[in-house]
Amino acid sequence: MLVSVLLKFLYPPPVSVVITAMSVINVLSMSNAGWMEAKGKNMQYSKLLRLDDDKAKEKPRVSGKVGMIAVYTPAFLAGVVSLVALPLGDLRFTLLRGAITTHFFKRLVEVLFVHKYSSMMETEAMFVISTGYFLSSATMIYNQQLMLQLQEPSIDLKYIGVALFLVGIGGNFYHHFLLSKLRSKGEKQYKIPQDGLFSLVICPHYLFEIIGFWGISCISQTVFSVSVGLSTTFYLMGRSYATRRWYQSKFEDFPKDVKALIPFIF
Repeated sequence: MLVSVLLKFLYPPPVSVVITAMSVINVLSMSNAGWMEAKGKNMQYSKLLRLDDDKAKEKPRVSGKVGMIAVYTPAFLAGVVSLVALPLGDLRFTLLRGAITTHFFKRLVEVLFVHKYSSMMETEAMFVISTGYFLSSATMIYNQQLMLQLQEPSIDLKYIGVALFLVGIGGNFYHHFLLSKLRSKGEKQYKIPQDGLFSLVICPHYLFEIIGFWGISCISQTVFSVSVGLSTTFYLMGRSYATRRWYQSKFEDFPKDVKALIPFIF
């Protein structure tokens, strides 16, 4: 019964054992990563970088800007190559490739022209995140290409997906822009953001990133794309929880009613 309902919204699971395995591994690994974030074992970049751990200090690091360029570039190139090298396909395939490419292009633009970095990034974290983004993006594109030969789901979500993607990418950019405005030129100290949805949650940029990835999932309507939506949600829930805890530890006046990710709830 449940399977028949799901198949109204999704393409059949791929015949590829590799993609099926990656779907499961993706959700399990990112759920665990989110749990580790919540427990305090954080991916080492941005404000959650360990500064008082001698062993951590010995690990290779790069600047935050260099690290983030390396994180987003492979996935962006995967999107560009897919648009140039792969056959046109149907509208859904084009929208998916366009959304993935646009997402990572926008992130690179932010790294170069919007964000203001004050911390380093461990190269281990850089490679882990970069590989994850690249594999997820390339696999979504490849999986969608396999779906071209199959009948589409009876309930079409791709236009809803486009709307969600645009809301997500717009809201994410807006709140990144607000964060960049917290510091004057040359300043490096952190401040409590308050404008936009920051008055309700400390990580609205994560909330909109989740919305954007679920938009991509709805455009695609494959099992693997849903696994990407779920894994992004689970990880950023943990990361936002850790971020809120960090603010509470650094600022005595941090508002108690400001949640981590979802207004009034979490």
